[in-house]
Amino acid sequence: MKVSTVNENEELELWSGGDNKPFKASYGKIMMWFFIVSDALTFTGFLVSYGFSRFKNINSWPIADEVFTHFPFLHGVDAPMYYVALMTFILIFSSVTMVLAVDAGHNMNKSKVAFYMLLTIIGGAVFVGSQAWEWKNFIKGEYGALETRGGQILQFVNSDTGKRASIRDFSKSIPTDRSTHVKNKGIWFFSESSLPTVSLLEVKEGFKSNSNLLIRTEYLDDNGQKIILSREESLNILEQAQIVVEGANLIRNEYGNRLFANFFFFITGFHGFHVFSGVVINIIIFFNILIGTYERRGHYEMVEKVGLYWHFVDLVWVFVFTFFYLV
Repeated sequence: MKVSTVNENEELELWSGGDNKPFKASYGKIMMWFFIVSDALTFTGFLVSYGFSRFKNINSWPIADEVFTHFPFLHGVDAPMYYVALMTFILIFSSVTMVLAVDAGHNMNKSKVAFYMLLTIIGGAVFVGSQAWEWKNFIKGEYGALETRGGQILQFVNSDTGKRASIRDFSKSIPTDRSTHVKNKGIWFFSESSLPTVSLLEVKEGFKSNSNLLIRTEYLDDNGQKIILSREESLNILEQAQIVVEGANLIRNEYGNRLFANFFFFITGFHGFHVFSGVVINIIIFFNILIGTYERRGHYEMVEKVGLYWHFVDLVWVFVFTFFYLV
């Protein structure tokens, strides 16, 4: 005997296509939700991988407060995480303006939809530009460091102030002919993408002539602070250094564990691509609003659909900001 708790005719009618709308949502909205869910799983995989790698290398992971200290037009001012926090606020505010644009669309208010969409575009563009600026500083570096034969990063601190010391400030100028290392010239087992501003010999001689300088390793002590070696220990480990490192790339970075730079470029770059794509889509929608495309259709559903994407991008950044910068 067949028992059914659902009216089969109503079920077939619901999913028969045409003008029927399951869940009272249009085809476009449902597809956007499918995309958002799949993309959320992708970002989840990236963040889980980041968390696993950080846990496995917790004793050598760079401290975010010491890496992201730049602020536009405030050169030399220590502003840990201030600009990243400002970027986050701008992106979240753009999500608010998107909500207002969607609400204005429900009320068929063309001028307000255009105004709030323009604010959303500006916010997204500022965020993308800020992220590019953050990348530039991360790649360029600030203090410089040395790398040992074992791949350990050696940073320099002033024993009097306890602050980081730049290798360009204390290096001793030694007039020598210098050329970029390539695998078939010089030291065969490593190559340089570009020539450092100072040579390894200049850094070593400058360190030896400044008794107030100490070496700080990439490893953390029990208090979560970088371990600072004594002067004697610093001189001993200095002899193991073989490469001058300035800034960061996918091979090595002056901040510490190289995986930190790899994840930074990949996760923030992937998210930045999403924001950039959203800005481009929002610009297209904005011009369609101006020429009255959605007024003629009688609805602003397209604004609502792109709004779902924009809110998703903002939410992902909240997780990236939390796990990558704050935790």
